[in-house]
Amino acid sequence: MPNAAETFARHVAETRISDIPAAAIQQAKIFILDTLGVGIAGSSAYGAAELLRASRLWGEGTEARVWGRKDRLPAPATTLLNAFQVHCQEYDCVCEPAVLHPMAAVLPACLAYADRQGGVSGADLLASVILGVDVAAGLGIASTQGLRFFRPATAGGFGAAAAVARLAGMDADAMVNVFGIQYAQTSGTMQAHQEASTVLPMQVGFNARAALQSCDIAATGLTGPRGSIDGDYGYLPLMEGGFDLRPVLDGLGRDWRVTQLSHKPFPSGRATHGAIEGVQRLRAEHGFAVDDVAAIVLTVPPLIARLIARPDIPCPMPNYARLCTAFVVAKVLQNGTLDLSDMRGDALTDPETHRLAALVHVHPDENPNPNAMVPQTVQITLRDGRVLDWHCSGMLANPDRPLLRGEHLTKFRRCWEFAAEPLPAAAADALIAMVDGLQDVADVRSMTRLLVP
Repeated sequence: MPNAAETFARHVAETRISDIPAAAIQQAKIFILDTLGVGIAGSSAYGAAELLRASRLWGEGTEARVWGRKDRLPAPATTLLNAFQVHCQEYDCVCEPAVLHPMAAVLPACLAYADRQGGVSGADLLASVILGVDVAAGLGIASTQGLRFFRPATAGGFGAAAAVARLAGMDADAMVNVFGIQYAQTSGTMQAHQEASTVLPMQVGFNARAALQSCDIAATGLTGPRGSIDGDYGYLPLMEGGFDLRPVLDGLGRDWRVTQLSHKPFPSGRATHGAIEGVQRLRAEHGFAVDDVAAIVLTVPPLIARLIARPDIPCPMPNYARLCTAFVVAKVLQNGTLDLSDMRGDALTDPETHRLAALVHVHPDENPNPNAMVPQTVQITLRDGRVLDWHCSGMLANPDRPLLRGEHLTKFRRCWEFAAEPLPAAAADALIAMVDGLQDVADVRSMTRLLVP
């Protein structure tokens, strides 16, 4: 009986784009464009310039493009940088049932390979991305325990390895070796999340880079362990703990995980989005002023509290602020929404923001599901004694409440404005049109050329 690595590999290697339903292809286009946008904005975010400087020390080459900059570097270094840029602002799409951001690793690895290789069609890119998301999200969904390692990096790397192996034309047997070599390089600690370290998005980059290298190694004929996913010492037993793969494996070819992705409407941890929407809706309904607020209490599942209940501090780094609900809610009270600019420069140390953040309190509920993000409740107490409540059973911009196309494109264009080196508006229009017709693109290098000055 085939093991998990063999089953995933057969699904990825043998599925053709004609086997994939139109709804999955459409969702893949939406989230490819979204991922390119947030990756471009990430080129000017905290840590991106420093990581670029370090990457220049690791070899010379012009194989692949760094999004939002003129730089061209060897494909592994470019994969690391672009994956970091996608995740470093917590603005990239998420698969809530899996508690991971699969596109952050999958798309940068695929496009770096395509830049290096040439001749990769848009249709092949679409199919490979969709199938890579199936692997990454499938591993997350299979887990029955809370996060022990940083899943967007660990499971995301397996998805990236699958996607690149498919682009390389590997058969299922070779892909099993890719998974084994990838597992040997898999890394990603939740300690970086707990401390809000810049290493957190780097971990996505490390595993995405490893995916490209795993495929290169396997292409030489070198082999890896075959039980990399569910063997006695495989990824799921060691890095996830409890797991149930059967529903995931049984659903391959039927449950397309790309259709389960959620947008992030705001540049902060997904776990903060219930609080943001609750404050916005209560304010729109009741019209209270900022100075009317006496206290805000958020009641959330334990996972949410674990991820974003950190205390506000006077001078946070951007990676701390976007994972701090008190800071995020304070910005929404001040400005009505949350923007990329709220996580940069003087906005981080604004005294009024931190005064308001002291009014926000997060309480975990008794939800037994270690991966649950809902339900959430926002309760605002006003100084006149009124108590306002809002309840969330499904997060904004998830598949049941998707962003409208106009909202999706507005987010993309705002991200475009934050490129480290300015990009022309006409290129944004061309990129939108190209992604819309991606299945007809002969060589996706014509798309990656639009991502640089």
